[in-house]
Amino acid sequence: MDPLTGTKETTGTTENEYDRFAEVYAEATENSLVNAYYERPAVLGLAGDVTGRRILDAGCGAGPLSAALTERGAEVTGIDASAAMIALARRRLGDGADLHVGDLGDPLPFGDGAFDDVVASLVLHYLEDWGPALAELRRVLRPGGRLIASVDHPFVAYTHPGTRPDYFATSSYAFTWEFGGRSLPMRLWRRPIHAMTEAFVAAGFRVTALSEPRPDPAARALFPDDFEKLATRPCFLFFVVEAAAGSAGR
Repeated sequence: MDPLTGTKETTGTTENEYDRFAEVYAEATENSLVNAYYERPAVLGLAGDVTGRRILDAGCGAGPLSAALTERGAEVTGIDASAAMIALARRRLGDGADLHVGDLGDPLPFGDGAFDDVVASLVLHYLEDWGPALAELRRVLRPGGRLIASVDHPFVAYTHPGTRPDYFATSSYAFTWEFGGRSLPMRLWRRPIHAMTEAFVAAGFRVTALSEPRPDPAARALFPDDFEKLATRPCFLFFVVEAAAGSAGR
């Protein structure tokens, strides 16, 4: 498996398709280079001290990020489109965990201003239109609350083999991700960086950080064949955006 295509899908396949490979996906990404030593540490680093903060893990999957945030003292709620993923997250987090089955394209089952932070880990790039999802995420955040999001970096999206995209267009591309002996057809939506930032602003957010991290140096010894590639070219793009006071998006 190429670690630079090891992404998570919450919207883009049907729920039943996602349910069918939930266990294999969770196992493949639990300790992988791109997930365990790059993407999740980057999100946690951007989140900083989360003690006592109410956090929504939007697209929580099997719950590895929820577990890490809980260990750091956060009060975590998880939501994912896949019932099988939520079942795995409940197995990890316990029967008392606040977990919900729901799609980010639909209204969220939470009150206005219910959360201090939202983390959206490798989710938004599966949506053609970010507007409805960002509006809902803005609604459930208190004024000044943060959305911490990771998406495929345009470097990856615009140099994908076999594609000659218009950088300035929002368009989809498909590929097959192979893991655990399974082949999964994937479809992601590419867009230029300015379109991403404009979508955040239109939803009532203020961009406070844009990050292009490198993997944890400790991974070099564990993944000697793949570490250098991940350390020398960007894979994901990370945003921290703040819910502007008095704005609920438009």
